[in-house]
Amino acid sequence: MAINSVSFGPSILNQSLLNLNNELTLLQSQVTTGKKSTSYSGMGTNEGFAIAARAQLSNIAAFTDTQTNINTNIGIANTALQGMVDIGTTVLTGANSTLQTLNSAGQTIAQQTATSQFSSMLGILNMQAGDRYLFSGAAINTPSVASVDDILNGTTTQAGLKQVISERKQADLGTAGLGRLVITSPTATSVKVAEDVAGSPFGLKLSAVSSTLTGATITGPAGSPAGISVDLGPANPNDGDSVSFAFKLPDGTTESIQLTASSATPPPAGSFSIGLTSTATAANLNTALNTAIGKLANTSLVAASAIEAGNDFFNTTGTATGAVANNKLAAPITGATLLSGAAATDALATNFAAGDTITVNGTSITFVASGATGNQLNVTDSVQTLLSKIDSITGSSTPSTVSGGVIALHTDNAASLTVSSSNGAAFAALGFGATATATVPPLRVGSAPFGTATSLVSGTANTVSWYKGEAGPGPARSSATARVDQSATVQYGMRANEQAIRSQLQTLAVFSAVTTTAGPNAALQVQALSQRVGQNLLTQPGQQSIEDIQADLATAQLTIKNAKTRQTQAQGMLQGIVDQAESVSRDQVASQLLAVQTSLQASYQTTAMLSQLTLTKYLPIA
Repeated sequence: MAINSVSFGPSILNQSLLNLNNELTLLQSQVTTGKKSTSYSGMGTNEGFAIAARAQLSNIAAFTDTQTNINTNIGIANTALQGMVDIGTTVLTGANSTLQTLNSAGQTIAQQTATSQFSSMLGILNMQAGDRYLFSGAAINTPSVASVDDILNGTTTQAGLKQVISERKQADLGTAGLGRLVITSPTATSVKVAEDVAGSPFGLKLSAVSSTLTGATITGPAGSPAGISVDLGPANPNDGDSVSFAFKLPDGTTESIQLTASSATPPPAGSFSIGLTSTATAANLNTALNTAIGKLANTSLVAASAIEAGNDFFNTTGTATGAVANNKLAAPITGATLLSGAAATDALATNFAAGDTITVNGTSITFVASGATGNQLNVTDSVQTLLSKIDSITGSSTPSTVSGGVIALHTDNAASLTVSSSNGAAFAALGFGATATATVPPLRVGSAPFGTATSLVSGTANTVSWYKGEAGPGPARSSATARVDQSATVQYGMRANEQAIRSQLQTLAVFSAVTTTAGPNAALQVQALSQRVGQNLLTQPGQQSIEDIQADLATAQLTIKNAKTRQTQAQGMLQGIVDQAESVSRDQVASQLLAVQTSLQASYQTTAMLSQLTLTKYLPIA
């Protein structure tokens, strides 16, 4: 009979050895990696939580990268904005300086400083953070502004600021150099000052008159074009009596002149001689008015004209200007003129009626008999109420106005303004045609010769466009948006055409571009310009400042900081979930590894002894 040897292959002992060996391999891997397993199947039942936590950790890492990039951009932007603040302060100091001596080029030291600072500001506005232009809105690959030379001097086919200022100066002064005013003597004892044409945006505009002239009759401003009349009557004024005229200038500022009756020979400055008769005195008043208005025109008006030319060139807002409109009394309409009324009253020449509509940028204003609410108007409301309602729809930062019978509808976005009415006749009584639209800037004097021009036209085809970036309808900040947390986004976009930046850039450019010819009015002209530059560089109440932009960016940084704090806390908890599900204690594993190694060694020894056993060792010796 054959006797088979003892086999260990399928034995329980052999399986135990294999299990111990596998356990040893696993523990060695855990000691090396610190992880429970190299596969998801070996991680245990909590691995699902770890997978979810790891996904959230990956999101946090992505948010962290975004936060870092945005903080870098904001940091660079804040440095740039502070540089602009410093530039404004430097030029403001120069403009307020008492040293206003002209050099051979017709400029002061302050103007030369403004030129270099203007160049510096343009360089800042074309600054990049990485490959992103910071002040171009959403057009991050496009420089935000044109070059210094193009803006000031233009190109071969497009006019620059200097040409726009020159043309506007001619239009505002007029051919007689009296600011588009006409001084006449309707009768032998009277003097009349009138605007040369109604509805023109150029020149001096009559605002008010006051008088202490004994026996004189003063009328106006009234009529179309507006005029003021001073009739001395049969008697002379007394020595020391005076008359004052107030004027509105193109940039919105006001100036006045006062002329005092004097018996002194020669009469002192700012006065007119009392003649032997009121007729002679009226002639002297006429002469004095010509001198005083001519001086005002060639000093303050020239400065105001330059400031307004800068606004025409740089500003993105627009105006829809109507024609002169008269009421039922044949007088120019005013803000108090009613939208409907009886004959021979201060109401529009053609009434609006209940059910009529005026549509502003697609939004309708409906006329009702009474009890108007929301976008409704009572038919008995005034023109000023209508203008306020239109402004509330367009969101204009500049209120619409009516002056001399001419309505000016202002808008912050010229390209979007469209106003029409279902009652064309009543709309025409407001001075508009079928549709009122704004002239798209930049604006240029409408026709040559410029001294007799009566309108501004769009210069988009023949004038340099100073801003090259994106100019969408939304807020500048929204042109760059990023998510920094699951529940938080920040807006940090900027545009060079924002009001605060544009206003300072415009003021610097005008100060840089103006030159003054030496003469008797030169000092006062430079003084008037410097005063306006200084005033415009100050923070204006209710207007955006560069510090406001910095505050917006600071808010974005605070949002990022708060998101980072939340994410740091969440990151710790999520990492704990991952570690608990996947990680092991190396000390504990080392202890287990030692125990397994001991067991495995003992098992190998036992196996070795068993492998030496044979049946013959248990058979009796023969």
